[in-house]
Amino acid sequence: MLSRLGALLQEAVGAREPTLDLLEAFVEHWKGITHYYIESTDENTPAKKTDIPWRLKQMLDILVYEEKQQAAGEAGPCLEYLLQHKILETLCTLGKAEYPPGMRQQVFQFFSKVLAQVQHPLLHYLNVHRPVQKLLRLGGTVPGSPTEKEEVQFTTVLCSKIQQDPALLTYILEGKKTAAKKNASREPIALSRETASTEDKDRPHSEAPNGGPCGARALTTRLPVETPEPDGGIGESNLVTSLIGLCKSKKGRVALKAQENLLLLVSVAPQAAATYLVQSSPFCPAIVEHLCQLYQSMPTFLDPADIAASEGISWRGSRAGGERAQLRSGAEPGQASVPPSLPCRVPSAPADEASFPGKEDLAAFLGWFCYCDHLIQEAHTVVADALAKAVAEKLFVEILQPQLLHVSEQRVLSSTALLTALLRQLCAPALLREAVAFLLGSELRPATPEDGPCSLCAQLIRHCDHLSDEISIATLRLFEELLQKPHEHIVRRLILCHLEGRPYVARGSPEPENYEDTLDLEEDPYFTDGLLDAGFQHSAKPPPSPATTSDGKTAVTEIVNSFLCLVPEEAKTSAFLEETGYDTYVHDAYGLFQECSSRVAPWAWPPALPPLDPHEPERPFFEGHFLRMLFDRMSRILEQPYSLNLQVTSVLSRLALFPHPLIHEYLLDPYISLAPGCRSLFSVLVRVIGDLMQRIQRVPQFPGKLLLVRKQLMGHVPGEQLDHQTLLQGVVVLEEFCKELAAIAFVKFPPQGPHLHLSPPLEGHV
Repeated sequence: MLSRLGALLQEAVGAREPTLDLLEAFVEHWKGITHYYIESTDENTPAKKTDIPWRLKQMLDILVYEEKQQAAGEAGPCLEYLLQHKILETLCTLGKAEYPPGMRQQVFQFFSKVLAQVQHPLLHYLNVHRPVQKLLRLGGTVPGSPTEKEEVQFTTVLCSKIQQDPALLTYILEGKKTAAKKNASREPIALSRETASTEDKDRPHSEAPNGGPCGARALTTRLPVETPEPDGGIGESNLVTSLIGLCKSKKGRVALKAQENLLLLVSVAPQAAATYLVQSSPFCPAIVEHLCQLYQSMPTFLDPADIAASEGISWRGSRAGGERAQLRSGAEPGQASVPPSLPCRVPSAPADEASFPGKEDLAAFLGWFCYCDHLIQEAHTVVADALAKAVAEKLFVEILQPQLLHVSEQRVLSSTALLTALLRQLCAPALLREAVAFLLGSELRPATPEDGPCSLCAQLIRHCDHLSDEISIATLRLFEELLQKPHEHIVRRLILCHLEGRPYVARGSPEPENYEDTLDLEEDPYFTDGLLDAGFQHSAKPPPSPATTSDGKTAVTEIVNSFLCLVPEEAKTSAFLEETGYDTYVHDAYGLFQECSSRVAPWAWPPALPPLDPHEPERPFFEGHFLRMLFDRMSRILEQPYSLNLQVTSVLSRLALFPHPLIHEYLLDPYISLAPGCRSLFSVLVRVIGDLMQRIQRVPQFPGKLLLVRKQLMGHVPGEQLDHQTLLQGVVVLEEFCKELAAIAFVKFPPQGPHLHLSPPLEGHV
């Protein structure tokens, strides 16, 4: 029995000796560091050439080894010593003094490794998160700091810990002095009262457990005394502001890692931390200030083609948004969707992405805007809303709006093209909401012809009909990009608020019950001579809208053929060239329509037209400034430049794709009976055809010249200047646009139901 008891005692002593040795070794290494400051006289020797890095490494290894030897949920003596004697505080002071040279780098590395490798939860304790906050203030303040790499590693470790326990973010941001007390109930293990309590701050710094001095007091003879900070001062510069500073680094990897860490923080931030970020930190102002600074660093004038070439730049350094848009529309980044039989709708951006003045500044601005959009998309709702409002106020209203309304045409052009690029990249719902409110306002009241251009929206619509074709094209592109955004207010503000109630339809006569019984081709709008009548009224009762009949197959076929046969045969040239057929349009329109339908599905639009009361009195109809501008532009298609015509028809095609019955009826139904003084897209096209038939008579060898111009546009023959070239190019665009509208009508109401077989009617057959 005695021998067994002796063996147990010996085993206990043997198990205790390594612990005592670890603590003594830990204290000895700390003494070695502090003694360096007492004994060293060479102030120029870099820290990495002293024994300080080796001693810090030994202290780290001891902490890690000790933790492995302890039972789960217990803190070892070395960790208690580290906390009780405020070693991290002292190291932070040494790092701030940057003595010996490079000491700050060593401190950052030690902090990072301790927090990463020691599994005991440390950041709740005042003697840990207070020096962590002080160390954060040492970094991210000077661009190009030699410790940027270590700083971003340190913040990465902190963010990893916060991701595991998001409540830590509040402690890191606010610097709570009662952190340990508040979280004692949540921690699986606890240090001794002497260690965890904040009362240990009066405990002698220099006493080891055995009472021997460790030399810390002597540091005051070699280092400046740190001025105590007032309460709340810690919050002025914290993890978030440090990360924002690192985001501005010229080193790509450092900036990217800092951006990823900041994104992680705002995405996991709990309600309290999110509120603090918005109300008590410079988070939103700092993010937006950098965005505005990048904007101001760009040249005043930028070529829209250069901006288009830069669209799609991601904050991660790749082209994301522009490529997605290109795959969606089949166009180059920054260009409108293109009919398959025509070249691009706007002048091409440089294919080789050649350098131009301000290219790097433009890329930096677009990349940071993309990052802001991503932040808003991933952040807590409180942070997202506040940051979106800040971007709208500082960038949109204070900077871009004066440029959009400037007297200089070059500034208007550059700012419009840049705003289009921003819209193309924008994905965050909160930021989209602010952008829509900025561009269109919040009012839904239908406009009247007498309304003046007092709002930004009205001014932009006027820019679509500007004396400068470049400004007109750029602004039309802006609206086309806007129409592709998933926000119902856009369509309702520009179009639907004017069409509700169907005031464009003539009242007083009931709609026939059967479409085929009333169909008379002599009453088709393009067969009438009613070009002198602005309303295109007919003496006989017109058939109902084919889209609302029970016989969908016959109805859509008649609509398609109405558009296909609108252009007279002597003005058609597509049949002479391959790959210019109508069926290609059908396949392209089908994909675009599916994408559009998916985007608007959450808006719960009605599937059918509201019934029309024949006894309801007619009321004045105004199509709205936007549609009026488009119709006016369309009526001048034979007189406008080719690129402008392409952009006008591109916007109209985007509108026609929307699966709303009112939009379909007003833009795609040739058979509606228009109220007096009203016009529709089809009636505008009829007038253009009437004008074309008169002009053809004044152009000698019209068919041959028209075919030559089409071949030039397709790049089949070298380009040469011809008489009546604008007219001839307009005729080509008109023919292709009619085929595009026919294809859109076909895919919106397929003859064979939702599982359609894409077999269009024969072109030219009525």
